[in-house]
Amino acid sequence: MKTKLYFTAIMFLGCMAISNAQAQNTECVTNLSIYVEHAKVKNYEAAYTPWKMVYETCPAINLANFSVGEKILADKIKKSSGAEKEGFISDMLKLHDDRMTHFPNKTKKADVIIDKVLLKYDNKMISDDEIYSNLSTAFTEDEKNFKNPKALYLYFSSLVDLYKAGSKDLQEVFDVYDNVTEKVEVENAKLTDAIAKLLPKEEDETITSKEKRRLRVYSKNSESYGKIAGSIDAKLGPLADCDNLIPLYQKSYDEKKGDVVWVKRAVGLMFNKECTDDPMFQKLFEAQLALDPSADAYVYGGTLKMKNGDSQGALADFDKALSLETDSKKRSNIAYKVALINKRKGSKSTARKYAQKAIDFNSANGKAYLLIANLYATSANQCGNTTFEKRAIYWKAADMARKAGRVDPSLSSRANKSAASYSAKAPNKEMIFSEGMAGKTVTFSCWVGGSVKVPNL
Repeated sequence: MKTKLYFTAIMFLGCMAISNAQAQNTECVTNLSIYVEHAKVKNYEAAYTPWKMVYETCPAINLANFSVGEKILADKIKKSSGAEKEGFISDMLKLHDDRMTHFPNKTKKADVIIDKVLLKYDNKMISDDEIYSNLSTAFTEDEKNFKNPKALYLYFSSLVDLYKAGSKDLQEVFDVYDNVTEKVEVENAKLTDAIAKLLPKEEDETITSKEKRRLRVYSKNSESYGKIAGSIDAKLGPLADCDNLIPLYQKSYDEKKGDVVWVKRAVGLMFNKECTDDPMFQKLFEAQLALDPSADAYVYGGTLKMKNGDSQGALADFDKALSLETDSKKRSNIAYKVALINKRKGSKSTARKYAQKAIDFNSANGKAYLLIANLYATSANQCGNTTFEKRAIYWKAADMARKAGRVDPSLSSRANKSAASYSAKAPNKEMIFSEGMAGKTVTFSCWVGGSVKVPNL
């Protein structure tokens, strides 16, 4: 029986190697197989005693001491309270540290730090200062593996709270905001790339069951990043309004004007927060142009020309930006920025043109779909002669909004709300019936063009 249990355990653990020295301890080997069998059926109570014996006597015998041990202790923490619970929490914290000691090549530093911080945070055992200090170490020393959405939010949120308490400065808040938002964008881009490869298979029904599961996981993770991104922006709130940004950049400009990263981030944040009317924006743009005459610089140059009434010059700069950039995702982001600029100026047709370019460069650019949806929705009064025709444009807007959430689930909350809002403004069943339009096609003669088919009743 022991032999059977032993081989079952090894199969369950993926044939992990056992430390030669500790493998000589037959009691450890036996108890290893016993607690793994219990854990397989989630009988963590029965697994605890044999696991504890192996963990304390032969910690390096197998990685299961830590991967399975974490589940066992998590069960203990969940089912206990008071001093007993605190004891198990201490055991879990030690378990994370010991894993790094005994299996450094199979353990990520960021994961260990994050797991410890989240355990303490969930049990109200950690201060903002400790949260920020530890997560800052994890992000600085192991950014590649710092992917946990909740930890990314806590990293930034704790800093904002420390700033409000007077122990951190505003520049540090903006620096970490940039770092965290860029990380979220990078990780979400990986997910949307994977989603983009699977969506066509789902649409033509050639997707396998395994691919369906992967698509669900990618979509769920992307949604998590979207929620965190929204929470991070909400936490930043009015700290990044123009009244705060402009004096901060004026104060730091002479010292930082040679730092290309600082300059580019300052220009980008002022652009995003629509602080482009202030002379400081032009000053920063000129500094970026001198340091790094890249594609983005031409976008900002075009913004200034647009504000000064030079539409032709602005469009020339925008097209120059697109021609300079070769990376498709960056080109998509540039095209989206250009679309946004034209939307703000009321040039809807041009805005759609560049938003469509953004989609052509990167089919997962959900923000571009949302922008087009908004352009359509705000054109209702311009796109029809009758009330029915005017309201029909909302079907087209809703469809674009739904596509945004489909290609980029991080936007699904915004996309679903937008789609629901637009659909509610479209002709209802009573209107369709009274107008006799069921199944017919409405053609738009305004700048939107195209048509939409009216739903059948």
